[in-house]
Amino acid sequence: MAFDPAAGQVFRANDWAVPAGVKFRDIVNPADLSITGRIALATPALAEDAAIEALDAQRKWKRVDAKTRARLLHELADSIAKADMHDVARLMVLEMGKPYPEAVGELLNVAPAFRYFAEMARDDAGKVAGTTQAGSFQFSRYEPYGVSVHIMPFNFPILLMCWTVAASLAAGNACIIKPAEATSLCTLAFMEHFGKVLPPGLVSCLTGGADVAQALIRSRNTHAVAFTGSVASGRAVAVACAEQFKPCIIEAGGNDPMIISEHAPLDVAVPGAAMAAFHLSGQICTSSERFFVHEKVHDEFVDRLAQMARKLRIGHGLEETEIGPLVSEAARAKVIRLVGEAKEQGATIVCGGRVPPERNVGWFYEPTILTGCTPKMTVMRDEIFGPVAAICKVSSFEEALGLANDSDFGLGASVFTTDLKEAMQAAEMLEAGMVWVNNPLIDNDALPFGGWKMSGLGRELGRQGLDAFRRSKMVVIDHEPTVQDWWYPYPKDWFYKGKGRA
Repeated sequence: MAFDPAAGQVFRANDWAVPAGVKFRDIVNPADLSITGRIALATPALAEDAAIEALDAQRKWKRVDAKTRARLLHELADSIAKADMHDVARLMVLEMGKPYPEAVGELLNVAPAFRYFAEMARDDAGKVAGTTQAGSFQFSRYEPYGVSVHIMPFNFPILLMCWTVAASLAAGNACIIKPAEATSLCTLAFMEHFGKVLPPGLVSCLTGGADVAQALIRSRNTHAVAFTGSVASGRAVAVACAEQFKPCIIEAGGNDPMIISEHAPLDVAVPGAAMAAFHLSGQICTSSERFFVHEKVHDEFVDRLAQMARKLRIGHGLEETEIGPLVSEAARAKVIRLVGEAKEQGATIVCGGRVPPERNVGWFYEPTILTGCTPKMTVMRDEIFGPVAAICKVSSFEEALGLANDSDFGLGASVFTTDLKEAMQAAEMLEAGMVWVNNPLIDNDALPFGGWKMSGLGRELGRQGLDAFRRSKMVVIDHEPTVQDWWYPYPKDWFYKGKGRA
């Protein structure tokens, strides 16, 4: 069956199908509130059926040798890299509002993740240790968990999915994907590549809400979980996993700081800050939301950033635009509330702070800059997840570091400076899983991605990202069976020689 965005399909056994006995939900375009398509709301029973199918496929996949597995993952990467991704990118725009160039850019970064993990798993399959006993071969090997569940966000629906799916497949697991409801259609369309290359049942995609995610987590036929989303949802996932001692990766967002030093190169820092704050309308876990700007450059930085923010084009993602809508009415309402509270608490709105008059249909919000912010304001404590830069003036780099660390979150942190000492201080002292100096938001398939504190557990990408989907087994082999001198019966001279046993 071909994929049809209006049909309410799921992806199982390398094909799309409309499941029986389920309800459906319309997907609304956040830019114009038109209907983009509809999705099936999978049931717990359907989730269990998919888990059983996945486990059956995984039992065959884990026996495939590492070279062959890597070859298939490279073929998958080739399929992705050579494909015309226009239809998937367009669906992504229509579902969640992302500007078309950003949707295409996301898809261009997918294939390298499969190539990286294909080779990493083939190269790093265990460890031979120095022996503790003559005549004994002692080593560890890595083995897959079984079936991994991938609960995905709306903001980077394909890339973030593939980060963990690539690692899991390379480790020898099967994968079941539960996409965000808002971006289920583009995810389902992307399943075509898995169906072309991999055995049936190895990758499935079930659409629906939190109930199907919880059913997948609680199934006895799933064995590891990767989640990206809100703190509240991440906590629920972590609790469900903990109850079963099921390993999980939790990426739960942030309230990332950016420090603008008195030594910052403003020609670079201003456009870098604009991208870090407003890219994808601020709907990125690593968006810079809290800005700590040195008093010597504060006014110039704010003025130049505001000039750039006012020039950003707001509109439908298929138009010539940098700023699309927020994903939902609730998402925009949260931004409106936080900006309103900041103003009531004494902040000044330099630009933005409103729904654009010419875009009063859809969930648009202007790029917003707030000054006069203080560390205790709600806008400086909560994750905004919108196009808002909240700026606090500081008198020293040390003050900025302290305020940056004063947060329940610790995903990423950015600094602009030309002072080497400040750059090294930032790398050492910032309490975050990732630190960017003069180049925010960059990631690397070979380096771990993840946060500290309330920003989550575990890591994606890099060696740690692969290890999240495999478990170790210690093996000891004595090629010549020998009775060891520490076995029963114990020699007489080993026993206690003292008087009394009390």
